[in-house]
Amino acid sequence: MTDTPPNEPAGARFRAFQDRLDQAVGQRQRGRGRGHDGEQLTVPVADFTSYYGRPVLKPPVWKHDIAGYLFTGGLAAGGALIGAGAQLTGRPALRRVGRWTALGGVTASAYLLVHDLGRPERFHHMLRVAKLTSPMSVGTWILTVFGPLAGVAAIAELAPRLPRHGVLGLARRLAPPVGNVAGLAAAATAPALATYTGVLLADTAVPSWHDAYPSLPFVFAGSALAAASGVGLIAAPAAQTAPLRRLALAAATTEMVGGRRLERMGLTGEPYTHGRSGRLIRAGRVLLGVGTVAALFSRRSRILSALSGAALVASSIATRFGVFEAGTASARDPKYTVVPQRERRDRREGRSPAEKGT
Repeated sequence: MTDTPPNEPAGARFRAFQDRLDQAVGQRQRGRGRGHDGEQLTVPVADFTSYYGRPVLKPPVWKHDIAGYLFTGGLAAGGALIGAGAQLTGRPALRRVGRWTALGGVTASAYLLVHDLGRPERFHHMLRVAKLTSPMSVGTWILTVFGPLAGVAAIAELAPRLPRHGVLGLARRLAPPVGNVAGLAAAATAPALATYTGVLLADTAVPSWHDAYPSLPFVFAGSALAAASGVGLIAAPAAQTAPLRRLALAAATTEMVGGRRLERMGLTGEPYTHGRSGRLIRAGRVLLGVGTVAALFSRRSRILSALSGAALVASSIATRFGVFEAGTASARDPKYTVVPQRERRDRREGRSPAEKGT
């Protein structure tokens, strides 16, 4: 079979590459090729390299700003939920920590996103339309709605510092109820903010992200709650952190169940257990376990609460960066694209294992 000339269309080159790969695998499985002296010919195991040295799938152009954006967005969402819960249960110190965590997280998220886009006006341009079928468009609007609400709720915490009389005195009286409404509204949008990034990654053609669409939102939701619980354990008085210990346990359960499903995806789940991405995922899991156990035993110990909180925050960072690295690794290696495609084709055509590759 002659090589396809380099000036042929990319689709023709890729089809030729698949044909050669299928032929080699089929000959190796059938074992029918023989030399002139009657000896069995050995067909080498197919090397999953791209045709003419070109990548099968274009790797994501996102930089590590987006990995940071995944973390800070989840942190903001978790902080808003904690702030609303503390508001409803009468824990003012924990409410302040939750609200300021939400504002800090969403501010960092906006900066990282704009920095990755390169020019601030690109974020503005995405607000020209609202497309429900586009996770990027939906996420942009979620961030736009959540940010001001989180800001109003956090700034309302400054009301006690204002004078009691005059115009500022009026603001002192109005700020707490307005902040309460804004805090609850931010909490209502927080679940979408925590999980939409998982949907966004799964909506791409990157194999290890695309095949993980049932699990990534759960992993990101658990990671968001773990990070925000960690900040609360560090910054809030120990007397008000009892709900955070239970929340950390729920977050760890959600994230670990989703993480196990990632590893059982088959070939495209391999980057979650191997290489640099696998090391980050394992580190995140260990830190999550240590932080959760320490939180359950911290009770009123400020030192143990701070240590458990730091472990939970670190676990969320490691998990988000691990998922990001797993996706980029799967995009660089052609086998994560070629092998699943061939398997899906064989299933559609009803081909038996002996016939695969022919």
